[in-house]
Amino acid sequence: MKLARILVPALAALAFANNALALEKFKIGYLRVMDDAQAMAAYEAGLYKKYGLDVELIEFKSGTDLVKAIVGGQLDSGVFGFSNAVAWASKGADLKVVGGAQLGYHALVAREDSGINKVADLKGKTLASQAEGSTADTVLKGVVLKDAGVKPDDVNVMGVSPQVAVQSLVGKRVDAAFLFEPQARIAQLIAPVKQIYEIGEVWPFPCMVVITSGDTLKKRRDAVWKSLDAQRDAIALLQKKPAEASKLIAGYFIAEPTLKTLKHGEVLREDVIRDAIKSQTFTPKISKKDQDRMQEISNILQEQGALKTRDGKPFDVNSITDLSWQNARKL
Repeated sequence: MKLARILVPALAALAFANNALALEKFKIGYLRVMDDAQAMAAYEAGLYKKYGLDVELIEFKSGTDLVKAIVGGQLDSGVFGFSNAVAWASKGADLKVVGGAQLGYHALVAREDSGINKVADLKGKTLASQAEGSTADTVLKGVVLKDAGVKPDDVNVMGVSPQVAVQSLVGKRVDAAFLFEPQARIAQLIAPVKQIYEIGEVWPFPCMVVITSGDTLKKRRDAVWKSLDAQRDAIALLQKKPAEASKLIAGYFIAEPTLKTLKHGEVLREDVIRDAIKSQTFTPKISKKDQDRMQEISNILQEQGALKTRDGKPFDVNSITDLSWQNARKL
């Protein structure tokens, strides 16, 4: 009996160690926005480990920095805006879009004292958005402002992080902001602002996608597919159990247990993030409609001069799209 008490824990520890050694190391880049929630949820819920991966989740401040890391071989994959991938691919970067993530949610929120009630009212105002060339910047200038008859030069656009954009609204340094979730929701809770527009309601588009390098896909296809399987399961969790998913990822967005709001007192951070999750359209697949929209975004980038091809012809997004995983999984 005494020997058994010694051996059982030892064998259990050995089994755990062997299991840990069996996990394949994999590095995934992400941005701290709700669009990337499936990467965070998959990590926190242990879904990557479920599929045999020892994932290192690495945060980046911008999609541009993230794509540089993939091109440079520091990352195996990443969840970020399609526009960065197509811009780099047009210059010869070996990149592949291998899965879906989220359909674009970008809200325009304006300070209540700014006099901004519609997009056209942004003329002469200061707007916080993402860095130039980002997906948010591309659709802001190529779709939102254009449809309202506003030229980019008519608005003082500041390229900052979503977190800085929220603080700029609070500090009255900007009149409005173009935000992802949960920053759009947080801004409306802690600052005197109102939402005047949300692009997903009028121009749905695949904002965030899963991207890897062609070399990684060739050499580590099985690992890439395992990461996509884990993120697919995480998306199902986000869709079906937003309250449960919120408990896993709320700390990524709100450091304190509660958020002090202007009108509702102290609100649990899990409740804020749960509602932000519910506002999103997560999807692990890329549909034909999504591919067409990606081509439109590529064309907009080319019109804006942010993307150039050697022959001057439109860049074909199908050249960097590999949908073999979703086809194999019959999504």
